[in-house]
Amino acid sequence: MLNEITKDAETRMAKSIDSLVENFKKIRTGRAHPSILDSVQVSYYGSMMPISQVANINVEDSRTLTIIPWEKKMVPEVEKAIMKSDLGINPNTAGDVIRVPMPALTEETRKVYIKQAKGEAENAKIAIRNIRRDANSNIKDLLKEKSISEDEERRGEDQVQKLTDKFVSEVDTLLAQKESDLMEI
Repeated sequence: MLNEITKDAETRMAKSIDSLVENFKKIRTGRAHPSILDSVQVSYYGSMMPISQVANINVEDSRTLTIIPWEKKMVPEVEKAIMKSDLGINPNTAGDVIRVPMPALTEETRKVYIKQAKGEAENAKIAIRNIRRDANSNIKDLLKEKSISEDEERRGEDQVQKLTDKFVSEVDTLLAQKESDLMEI
């Protein structure tokens, strides 16, 4: 029973880390990277599709993305979707090629993005702590039902705490990495 609870907690904590990584991808750095456009959805024959499923996205240079839609009539749709996104980037179209220059980050925007990254990291830590609370409450329920002894309860709570510490330190590592990416000029 304890192993099931800790495995479930570990799985859920890993999902929190995955979610944090996805949220960090949406916070752009000064460099061009195709994953910046992962959240952009394009109207394709009446349904919304990720931009990567209707076009090739390439890095032209360190500050420019090149997008080549697979169908010529998709060029205005892709351009419109990028403009509607809250990424703060403006595409330039030349024929059937869309170039997306990444504006250089000012000191002020860097600080705003770092603040946003810290907020995302804190949300991930809160989620991890909530998972710990749920796991510990499940362990306490087992003790009340007399399915486990007090020693097993303590051992289970220690395992859950070690998992929590591991995942919280992973969040800190990811945040430090994102901060250094944002501060690079």
